[in-house]
Amino acid sequence: MNYVIGGYNTPLIADIHFTPNAAEIAARIIEKVRVNPGNYVDKKKFEQIEYTDAEYAEEIERIRERFTPLVKICKEYGTAMRIGTNHGSLSDRIMSRYGDTPNGMVESAMEFLRIARAEAFHNIVLSMKSSNPQVMVQAYRLLVKTMFDEFGEIYPLHLGVTEAGDGEDGRIKSAIGIGTLLEDGIGDTIRVSLTEDPEFEVPVCKDLVKRYEAGSQQSEVRNKASEIRLPYTPFEYKRRETFATGNIGGGQVPVVIADLSKIEKITPQHLQSVGYSYDELTDKWTIGDAAADYIFTGHQLLNFPLPGTLKVIVYPAAWAEAKDKEMCCPIFSDKGFAEAEVKSGKLNFVMIDCFSDETTINDYAYVDELENDPTVVICLSSTRVNAVQSVRRMFIELMNRAVKNPVVIITDSNWQAPDEHLIHFAVETGALLLDGMGDGICMGYGSNAKMDNIRMSGRTYLNVKDIHQFTNNTAFSILQATRTRISKTEYISCPSCGRTLFDLQETTAKIRAVTNHLKGVKIAIMGCIVNGPGEMADADFGYVGSGPGKITLYKSKEIMKRNIDSEIAVEELINLLKEHGAWVEP
Repeated sequence: MNYVIGGYNTPLIADIHFTPNAAEIAARIIEKVRVNPGNYVDKKKFEQIEYTDAEYAEEIERIRERFTPLVKICKEYGTAMRIGTNHGSLSDRIMSRYGDTPNGMVESAMEFLRIARAEAFHNIVLSMKSSNPQVMVQAYRLLVKTMFDEFGEIYPLHLGVTEAGDGEDGRIKSAIGIGTLLEDGIGDTIRVSLTEDPEFEVPVCKDLVKRYEAGSQQSEVRNKASEIRLPYTPFEYKRRETFATGNIGGGQVPVVIADLSKIEKITPQHLQSVGYSYDELTDKWTIGDAAADYIFTGHQLLNFPLPGTLKVIVYPAAWAEAKDKEMCCPIFSDKGFAEAEVKSGKLNFVMIDCFSDETTINDYAYVDELENDPTVVICLSSTRVNAVQSVRRMFIELMNRAVKNPVVIITDSNWQAPDEHLIHFAVETGALLLDGMGDGICMGYGSNAKMDNIRMSGRTYLNVKDIHQFTNNTAFSILQATRTRISKTEYISCPSCGRTLFDLQETTAKIRAVTNHLKGVKIAIMGCIVNGPGEMADADFGYVGSGPGKITLYKSKEIMKRNIDSEIAVEELINLLKEHGAWVEP
């Protein structure tokens, strides 16, 4: 049955969490029903219970008895079903055996899928959502493998990062999670969940999808999986092993390199855009939490003293003329490095443009000259359409050859609007960082790129004349979203829905205004208890709607203050942060 809304025949989906009876009623009258395995039949009281194999099997049988009627109704009425697992709402039973892991998410969905298949019902889509892009990507990949290994076929997948938040951070989280999987060829539908008005979610989806429109993406790296020995597992995070060259690699947090090479004459004021403020009266620099570690200036040598933590990268000819070669580092092409008569004895950056269809590792004759040279940081980029796969392929070759030089990922964008640049940078660097590849990032703009004053993030106008501040902030946000370098507070907040018990956008803004200086603290702002307590698993503190005008505060999954009046809840959240040593004065 289609309902006519505003002149459209609009299919409807019922999102069912706790009430099987409601699902069975809805499945008779709408086009699709979504069930959450973690709380549709199972218990979710955050109790760690040990199950014997017999007890576990009994619970599975109970689920079969309760879920099968819905499957039969969907089959009879031609209703589609989404089995939608959320990282934040795994049942006590799943948690007791698998823990709070991608494995648990996959098994939770597979139990329901097996029951549906036993009834010969296949009109199914699955999802594996998490507020952590790393967990989300691993869960989807593992689900694809598990389905194929067990059934020999793969059901359609609906992709989304849940509780992504708002603004640039929400877009970056979504782009990293969804884009990484789309780059893998995984995913059939997508949903971007922002703590903003819902109409601002669709443009982000469109910007993501258009990267893969017909003709825009062509496979230029067609090597069969059997021809490449994968030296890492895509189902868990392990950072590529490297040695340290200065402050790059060796387990140190990834560095950020700001490209200032297009500025005709760089002054101390230009460094404000990348985190450094100079006070002429005191002759001192103030360094922000999101301050770039290096700046690339091309042919230009700077004629003013720099803060001690900042170094400059220049082309070899400029480096040869530099008076202070401690603060200045050369960047070569791979051939240029191999043939150079003079190199830095401490730190050399070497650029490699990665694979096309026609090239193999044997075509990179100069790699032998730089591999495991303790002074060399490799810079990988690709001019190919499929840049992620091309750069990943080079990482794989380096790992298989036991090359342990640290690597900086270089990405240029030729898109037009800030949101498009944001998504491009997030996908092309985030997809690699999630797999443990990369010891630094550098982002810039190609000759076809455009940066104008344009409406961004749905609600505000962002002046992007200073593209360097925009790019620098984006770099640190990508590292934060991939959990590889923490430089600010992280907010996990859900989109508004019919269950929300307070104004999410207003409340998120209030909480952000008083807590955004708490570097490394994760705060969840959840509209209701459906997924709220579960998402505390990935947050340090939680602010959850528990009733009209009432808020319950959590530390992780533990309730700290119950049913507080919403008028004083933000103040009480600050008190909770103070009580647990997470508060510092702004």
